[in-house]
Amino acid sequence: MPHSVHDEPTAMDIVRDNNMEGKLLGKWAVITGSSSVTGIEIVRALAATGLRLILPVPNQAKAIVTLGDAYNPNRIEFVTIDHTSLDSVREAAKHIVSKTEKISLLVCNETVTPSPDLQLTKDGFEMQFATNHLSHFLLFQLLKPELLAASRPRFQSRVIIVACAEHNRHGLNERGNYNFEKRGYDSAIAYAQSKTANVYMANEIERRYGSRGLHALSIDSAQITVGAAQQTGGESLRLDLQSEARSKSCSRGTPTIIRGAIGREWEGKGGRYLSHCAGAPSKNSEEDLHGTTCAKHTYSPADEARLWEDSLEMIGLLDDQ
Repeated sequence: MPHSVHDEPTAMDIVRDNNMEGKLLGKWAVITGSSSVTGIEIVRALAATGLRLILPVPNQAKAIVTLGDAYNPNRIEFVTIDHTSLDSVREAAKHIVSKTEKISLLVCNETVTPSPDLQLTKDGFEMQFATNHLSHFLLFQLLKPELLAASRPRFQSRVIIVACAEHNRHGLNERGNYNFEKRGYDSAIAYAQSKTANVYMANEIERRYGSRGLHALSIDSAQITVGAAQQTGGESLRLDLQSEARSKSCSRGTPTIIRGAIGREWEGKGGRYLSHCAGAPSKNSEEDLHGTTCAKHTYSPADEARLWEDSLEMIGLLDDQ
């Protein structure tokens, strides 16, 4: 049942309300960004369902410390990853598929918040676009056979991509300008583009693979706004941190992530942007950062297909459907 902004359940409430404690024993999930505040809560909640968890992390020793009592060596395994390097993502995917042939859930939670200056990865891509979108796009492509193989009528495979309300500010740059080759760099626009790319990836996964039992949702996670404001201090972001609706704790978006990941109401469904534990309705304005609505460009089949094609070219893969 949808909750208001002021009456959201906890992540564990979602697990219990859906009667999912211990119900996913024998199934595997992959979670990126597990060392963030939100990531830790995702790990804790999904572990309660019985899922075996594979966590791609930059440093395994630090990850164990960060996870604290959420770390259960009987349910959690690590692989090393650097989301700024496509080669590292490829190596991580190899290690993941060596552990299991079936993956029921992929949660793409890793994100890098804006920096004031243009930064490129060693692969030559703008840092936020590369980390927030391309690394997850490549990881999905490399784990796609395992995701398709795991899908079952009672629990079809899911991809959960953590976006945020800042995607409302800006859609995609034009083709050939994803890395700001044709105009001056703006950290807020770059961040918004990367988050729109998260939404579009989920929408296009649903369009291409939903009929084969592989579904995807994008999620508004509130901690991104807080982190972006702290790291940039930039006037261009114009973040409405005074708004009660967006002045969430860093973990407030986690219940929506868990609802999308294991909620029964989203079984066999996808292609939606969720906020506050429900689908976010469309709004004409592109300046709504309260997360309760989404801009018109949130759903754009032509741009979603364009991004998919361009992303395949960037990571050097063919579209094999």
